[in-house]
Amino acid sequence: MKFSIPKPLRIFISLVMLGVMISARVQLVQKLDVPNSNFSFFWLAGRMILDGENPYDETQYLAGHDANGIDWRPNRIFPYPLPLTLFCIPLGFFSMKTAYTIWQVISLLLVALTIYLLLSHWREKAQQNLLLPIFFFLLFWSPLYLTTHAGTISILPVMILLAAILLLEKDKSLWAGIVLAFTMLKPPQGFTILLLAGVWFLARRDWKAIKGIFIGGLIILITGLIQDPHWIQKFIGASNAVMDRTLGVHSNVWAFAYLGCDGASPCSNLLGGALSVSLLGGASLLLWKNQAQWSAWKAMNLIIPVGFVSTIYLWVYDQLPYIIPIVWIMGTLVQKQRSILLAFVFLILLDLVSIFALVQQAFTEKDLWSLGTTILVLAFLFIAQHMKPKSTIDKASAQA
Repeated sequence: MKFSIPKPLRIFISLVMLGVMISARVQLVQKLDVPNSNFSFFWLAGRMILDGENPYDETQYLAGHDANGIDWRPNRIFPYPLPLTLFCIPLGFFSMKTAYTIWQVISLLLVALTIYLLLSHWREKAQQNLLLPIFFFLLFWSPLYLTTHAGTISILPVMILLAAILLLEKDKSLWAGIVLAFTMLKPPQGFTILLLAGVWFLARRDWKAIKGIFIGGLIILITGLIQDPHWIQKFIGASNAVMDRTLGVHSNVWAFAYLGCDGASPCSNLLGGALSVSLLGGASLLLWKNQAQWSAWKAMNLIIPVGFVSTIYLWVYDQLPYIIPIVWIMGTLVQKQRSILLAFVFLILLDLVSIFALVQQAFTEKDLWSLGTTILVLAFLFIAQHMKPKSTIDKASAQA
């Protein structure tokens, strides 16, 4: 006779355990010097918008640093697309420290929500029981650790991609395209994602989704022009300054090409471009070939990691959208293996590889080893996709 916990009690226990894990995670960083973290960029942008100031005005932006005790100022203006400041407005209603704590809690809750909604694609209890284990292991995964520790906005593209997947599954392609366009709020990430997604939409002749991307892009462009007519030129200037001081430090093909050519141009640009085009081209062929068989979720599983490693500039915390393929890998491995063993091996390896990369980054100030996370995710995507399902008869025989 099996003992079964009533569903309401299971939900209550899960919520309590999530609350404990989130509370413990937040407590770990209470002594962080918030004014000198990445979070200060977003908080200051939100506060300036509330005060009627322009984060793209160099004088006002630096004065905002002085007024709020922010000594760390690597950028002369807000280093992201200007329309992103509108998403930062809620942060400006609170003190920087309070806003930082609130943002951590919200980010972790949204990660848990993402895992839950994706696992809901399976009706089996085995997959639905993975919520807490996956969330627990991801707390030690460096992209999530750095997202909450440094206070970045990496959860925003996660929610954008999740919303796009859910909308596509409900045949709301136009809205999915509009939402997906907002990945361009971080252009290096958005460009490759939209390029590969565009190939998939084109192969499926999903003109509504392509139209939606253009509409979403126009919304971003016009919103920025209303805020500052010269925002594009200013953003390009700020981006070039960031790129100049971070060449050869990211876990993408451009960084390895730069290091392989000892920083020499045009060698590094040609090699980086060739590697990037090769990866994007290979992924495009797979998306085109499998457009009829793959769901929106499966397509994004490939688009997200290939887009990351092919683009010119992203940090380890920008790997947070890997949560989407990670959950698919976990659920599929459990479904096909009828066991959690290999799925948990994958999670353990994911943590170990990312922690090793984080330690290397601390010593070398380069994020090159985070390439291991991308390789691991792509490898297990292949394994989970091509693994033959184990039948219930095989399982019963093995137990006997």
